Amino acid sequence: MRTRVAAVLAFVAAAAWEQSARPALASPPPRLVHTTVEAKPLTGTLESFARAWATAQSNPAWLGYEVPATGHQSMCCFDSADQTVREEVGGGCRIEEHRSFSMRDDHERLSSLDDEAAVVLLRADQGHIGRVRVLSRGCAIDAGGRTLTWVDGVQPPESLSLLASLVGGGADEDRHDSLGDAAMMAIAVHGAPEADTVLERFLAPAQAVRVRKQAAFWMGVLRGRRGYEVLSRLVREDPSDDVREHGVFALSQSPVPEAVDAMIRVAREDASTHVRGQALFWLGQKAGARAVSALSRAVEDDTDTEVKKKAVFALSQLPREEGVPLLIQVAKTNRNREVRKQAMFWLGQSGDSRALAFFEEVLAR
Repeated sequence: MRTRVAAVLAFVAAAAWEQSARPALASPPPRLVHTTVEAKPLTGTLESFARAWATAQSNPAWLGYEVPATGHQSMCCFDSADQTVREEVGGGCRIEEHRSFSMRDDHERLSSLDDEAAVVLLRADQGHIGRVRVLSRGCAIDAGGRTLTWVDGVQPPESLSLLASLVGGGADEDRHDSLGDAAMMAIAVHGAPEADTVLERFLAPAQAVRVRKQAAFWMGVLRGRRGYEVLSRLVREDPSDDVREHGVFALSQSPVPEAVDAMIRVAREDASTHVRGQALFWLGQKAGARAVSALSRAVEDDTDTEVKKKAVFALSQLPREEGVPLLIQVAKTNRNREVRKQAMFWLGQSGDSRALAFFEEVLAR
């Protein structure tokens, strides 16, 4: 009898654990307008489910689901569904309109947004998935009269697999790929660590350069320290000048402090004068003591005049309190005539009183 009771208790405990291990079914977004919602459980893989759904649509329609987000941004549009919705929720998105866009603005409050959950929306038309949108849960959504099929129980790996399958296949004659670009952004927004692996796969040399650039950008913007580590290795080792250059830009978007050190290393050591020059440009946008030191060093020590001139331009982009005195110093003391002329030019563009005083001093000699 005791054995039977223990077995029953073990079965109940196992059932309770299995139930708790399953994710709670996410309800559709709370602020939907102009749509009919059809909730469906996920059957099979998400990719097969979504493609079968798209094939079955006789009219344009949307499919949506929720995944954990990185939690570092709010994604919502400011073109509200209507004035009433705007007043109630602070913003919204007309997802049927191409001009709608996702953005974050720290100066305008968006109420009721959950930055730890993302809503992924896929639009089907003529039997194919043709558009991807990703928004913060709580953002007002105007579906323009289209039906929204809401899928419960989607796990991040399945979402990532579906989105990855949409990257690179929708490029037009000009090599634009709005579907792939949006899918890449949605991948980067995922809070799951598997998103890093997917983005790294798109950074591989076998991928198209534009795909690699998109992956690098989102690595810098949203993937934190792991993104910094991947990009730091990329700008040291990648054989493509084009990709290394874009990797430096992506590092300039990273919140990780050490990203500046990686940019400085490129500015000093990269074999390409163009890449060194671009690294100096983005260092100028970052400012800070380490960036300023690297720019000044490049003006003095780089072996290429064009790189020196780009460093001077980067100095001109610094806040005037930092940049103008440095430009005056370059104009006074640099041994390269072209570099001095460049410093004089940017001093003239500054409109700063210290630059005017310097010019008066030069003309009085």
